Amino acid sequence: MATTQISTPSNIVRRTANYQPPIWHYDYIQSLTSVYGESFNGQVDKLKGEVRMMFHKVVDPLERLELIDILQRLGISYHFDDEIQRTLEGIYNANHGGRMCNNENIYATSLEFRLLRQHGYSVPQEIFNSFKNEMGSFKACLCDDIKGMLCLYEASFHSVEGESILEEARDFATKQLSEYVKQSKDQNLTAVVNHALELPLHWRMLRLEALWFIDAYRRRQDMNPILLDLAELDFNIVQAAHQEDLKEVSR
Repeated sequence: MATTQISTPSNIVRRTANYQPPIWHYDYIQSLTSVYGESFNGQVDKLKGEVRMMFHKVVDPLERLELIDILQRLGISYHFDDEIQRTLEGIYNANHGGRMCNNENIYATSLEFRLLRQHGYSVPQEIFNSFKNEMGSFKACLCDDIKGMLCLYEASFHSVEGESILEEARDFATKQLSEYVKQSKDQNLTAVVNHALELPLHWRMLRLEALWFIDAYRRRQDMNPILLDLAELDFNIVQAAHQEDLKEVSR
């Protein structure tokens, strides 16, 4: 059997990737320290218990949905998976398999639609038809509810291919929110709207979003100090854990 011998020159010049030196040196990484650790577990457990009590005390479905939304955006919803699942399942079943009970409130309907779809419940896009006029366009009066427009905008990104109603909703909400930013004097709400228009919540990295939302939530008049304290503690504890992981990998 004949064999072909391939000769390779000894002076091969291999191209370099031109990697830049790391901006974090080994000594700097090893110097990272945090006061947040196991000593804060008791405080966290106490706050988590108070939040669980909120799920039992809150009766109004919309307030329950708002609580779930805030927990998710603060980055602490993973502590309450069971409570959230039971709440959403109860709301879904009570509304006859996903048909929204309040079809006159664009804010409530959009928030419920987004959270249910986010957690895997089948909710039809046709629920938004009740907010259209005889011409098949979204009603102009909806523009007055900026929170509703913001929720509709975020909900529209939970569409699947071919859902034209949600595409129309996205275009409509985007236009109204853009107009609001140009003339609004409410700095806090304008900042939230600009943040959403830059990149919708559904496309963001949740841990980084939590860092931004913690600061935004702190400035809200309806801020709940229990939720804020838990979010800040949780973020710092998780960050400390990541720092320890980074030090170990570096070693």
